Amino acid sequence: MAKNLVIVESPSKSKTIEKYLGKDYKVVSSKGHIRDLSNKGKFGLGVDIENDFKPDYVILSGKKKTVNELKKDAAASDYVYLATDPDREGEAISWHLYKVLGLNEDNYERVVFNEITKDTVTKAFSSPRKIDQDLVNSQATRQILDKIIGFRLSKLIQYKTDGTSAGRVQSVALKLIVEREREIECFIPEESWSITAVFNDFSADLFNYNHKKIEIKDEIKANEILDKLSNSFKIEDVTKKPGKKDSKFPYTTSTLQQDASNKLGMNAKKTMSIAQKLYEGIDLANETVGLISYMRTDSTRLSNDFISKTYKFIEAKYGKEYLGSVKLSKKKDNVQDAHEAIRPTDINRTPESVKPYLTNEQFKLYRMIYYRALASLMATAKTENTTIILDNNNYQFKATGQVITFDGYLKVYTDYEDVKESILPPLEKYSTNVIIAKEKIKEQHFTKPPARYTEASLIKKMEELGIGRPSTYATTVDTLKSRGYANLVEKKFVPTKIGIDVTDKLQEYFNNIINVEYTANMETDLDKISEGKEDWHKVLRDFYSTFEPTLNEAFQKMEKKEPEKTGEKCPNCGSELVIRNGKYGSFTACSNYPECKYIKTETKEIMNCPNCDGKIIEKKTKKGKAFYGCSNYPKCQTAFWDKPIDEKCPECNSILTIKGKKIKCSSCTYTKDV
Repeated sequence: MAKNLVIVESPSKSKTIEKYLGKDYKVVSSKGHIRDLSNKGKFGLGVDIENDFKPDYVILSGKKKTVNELKKDAAASDYVYLATDPDREGEAISWHLYKVLGLNEDNYERVVFNEITKDTVTKAFSSPRKIDQDLVNSQATRQILDKIIGFRLSKLIQYKTDGTSAGRVQSVALKLIVEREREIECFIPEESWSITAVFNDFSADLFNYNHKKIEIKDEIKANEILDKLSNSFKIEDVTKKPGKKDSKFPYTTSTLQQDASNKLGMNAKKTMSIAQKLYEGIDLANETVGLISYMRTDSTRLSNDFISKTYKFIEAKYGKEYLGSVKLSKKKDNVQDAHEAIRPTDINRTPESVKPYLTNEQFKLYRMIYYRALASLMATAKTENTTIILDNNNYQFKATGQVITFDGYLKVYTDYEDVKESILPPLEKYSTNVIIAKEKIKEQHFTKPPARYTEASLIKKMEELGIGRPSTYATTVDTLKSRGYANLVEKKFVPTKIGIDVTDKLQEYFNNIINVEYTANMETDLDKISEGKEDWHKVLRDFYSTFEPTLNEAFQKMEKKEPEKTGEKCPNCGSELVIRNGKYGSFTACSNYPECKYIKTETKEIMNCPNCDGKIIEKKTKKGKAFYGCSNYPKCQTAFWDKPIDEKCPECNSILTIKGKKIKCSSCTYTKDV
């Protein structure tokens, strides 16, 4: 048995690290959290509220075997290293392991590292520390807050509405979506007009009259101006000024999720899943290595070592003139600077060099992370900006152009940043100083309502407002979809009726808690706890003293929404059938629940079953995922994940299915366009 036991939270992470440490170390995984708050005590919270919010922890269901194996490994080892993730959640996992395994101050160490490479891991093990109790207290406070709010508010919402859950961060994010929808509904467009002069090789827009800004509110005014304009435009001024374009900061969790959505079409959940794998370790030709640094961070800082190596890389590959300066961000509230930005672990490990070892999605995400970090340390791009002012009967028209004189960071970043050059003609050729317009165009415009949130813009807004943390953005967004509170329509969030009803009910009684300011302030309090600047018991006491009386009032006074009647009778007990809403959408059930648990089975026939006399009908899994199966199940187990069509594959004679704009075989690789 190895003398030293190392415990990480991820099995894939354990395999990578064990290769680095050698035979004296055994690396095992806790497979995530091992304990959680119990469902005992008042309201099933697992928290002794009267005893200053003392938590009651239990081993998670399904984790007893893992815990027993960890106990055996720990007992057989001289020393235990707790090497879980370098954040609050990771610190909490280590603390729970410390408690459950019965470790003491003399036989354990806490090890943290921001990237999984041999040098970094080895260095981390040479300078271990003890568990940071302040970080643990911060995580425990967040966990207790979320359970109190989640459990208690969810019970209220389930009793009074068709909703299924509420949460400290979730409900505020939903409120943003609902408020935006109402802004759109109330929006009244305003009319405006523009006038453009079109010349042979450029165009210019009207912007001033007598050198003062002009606004054209209607077509009558536009026509009046057009009547006053001739076809001859005098060149009044030509100005050329140097300009510049700076590269962006390297990625934080939020900006990575935003760009992955906008540029790669990946949702937040998928982005974090792929990033997790890139962080934990990829099998390359002769080694297993983490390709990126820790992916849950809101810091834009880069280590001195990475900066130094990247500068050498830039100078060698592109030249000294491409070296840029290190970007320093202003310290924002609610930003944890313990970690670096998301970056490649080795700048010499180019995306092209590791492409053979990555899936297509892994490659795309790694490439984007790599070039964002590289570009952030490269020189500013330089431009020449030209402005032409033309005059026609005291009406001034403007044309602008831009050309890149030095590409700088754009040398590597043009795939991710659209930079269009606009070249204006040399006006010296107009010796008379007058240009003749080919035509003058008027165009009507209307102001547009604010755009609905996409996943990317919602995460950006949450970050700006200080709602949630890097570790929670993806989960929060996914919860809104899974609870049926908002649907993605053309990649934009549209609140459902249930989502609007839940938000309105919460705002009626909890607008002092379910709001941006309160949620952001709570995140600040959690930060202060992690820094040892705030007592976690006091934070919970202050919260509960307001929350519980308000909740009791809501239970008593909030109007309960009655379920919609269908006009049908229950075949089991004769009571009215009503439409209810659950986690996975609406369904028809008996109004006499829980005495009668009848649920009407909704069937949508798709086609005849190819293997029996049954019908292929649309069904749902226990988790609400749609699939298509035979009505004679379990006698016939024919089933498809994609919608089948009554057409056979020309290559293997199996049933064809349709997904998006593709028709594909249910058995072989045959595909065709719809």
